[in-house]
Amino acid sequence: MRDIEISRPEKVLFPDDGITKSELAEYYRRVAFRAVPRLRGRALMMERHPDGIGGKPLMQKNTPDYFPDWVHTAELAKEGGTVRHPVCDDADTLVYLAGQACTTPHRWLSKTDRPHHPDLLVFDLDPSGDADFDDVRWAAACVGGLLETVELPTQLMTTGSRGLHVIAALDRKSDFDTVRAFARRVSGVLVARHPGRLTDEPRKADRGDRIYLDIQRNAYAQTAVAPYAVRARPGAPVATPIAWSELEDPALRPDRWSLRTVGERLREDDPWARTGVRGRSVRAADRRLSDKV
Repeated sequence: MRDIEISRPEKVLFPDDGITKSELAEYYRRVAFRAVPRLRGRALMMERHPDGIGGKPLMQKNTPDYFPDWVHTAELAKEGGTVRHPVCDDADTLVYLAGQACTTPHRWLSKTDRPHHPDLLVFDLDPSGDADFDDVRWAAACVGGLLETVELPTQLMTTGSRGLHVIAALDRKSDFDTVRAFARRVSGVLVARHPGRLTDEPRKADRGDRIYLDIQRNAYAQTAVAPYAVRARPGAPVATPIAWSELEDPALRPDRWSLRTVGERLREDDPWARTGVRGRSVRAADRRLSDKV
């Protein structure tokens, strides 16, 4: 474990809460044993707030030249060139990123050794119009239930913002186009079943009060907020893994846990411990889906 110097440790990043850069770094040190296994081997996009969360954020993909050489990186293709992304393989890196005012790491859905073949599929569920979080909870149960029916193991996470992520584990044998096409089919089936409550309409103006089944993150170089990441919002809410049984709790909110309160969950069993199984085939799941509709 390195002794990482945090520059300007007293810098307040969350002015409404008095949360400093040193407190952010200490949080990421405490949570690293849960967070790093879900980041290891993945390219990151850093959401940095050098002037605090009230200032303009810096959404940074490239690794600055001044980063120490012990921070792992991956050179990945982009249109017209490459980007050298940071990769968080250990707790020291997570703490170092916090010292760079990275409040929120966003992770790729694939790993750097096979960047075009995701091992994660994500449905992002947020309320629209006058819909509330109870509607999001119901939508998550619909998505998770259908994915389980086609034998894809799933995980559930509050985003720390407005909604929930339903995440499925994949075997990395299919590319992003195949995975996204499958996700589109799943959303289409659910919208056909519940047209008054769910939508796959990308235009906000056309969604009404229905829950949008957002599959847009399932593409090369797209990212999703990482588990246990702090969101740049008042109160410093945390994207928190939860068990499916917790979905039934009426007190569940997307920002229920924060940097200062999530510690109680770290003393409990990992809600994702039993879902850390090997990923499954999207093609096989797609065949099973065809049998269901």
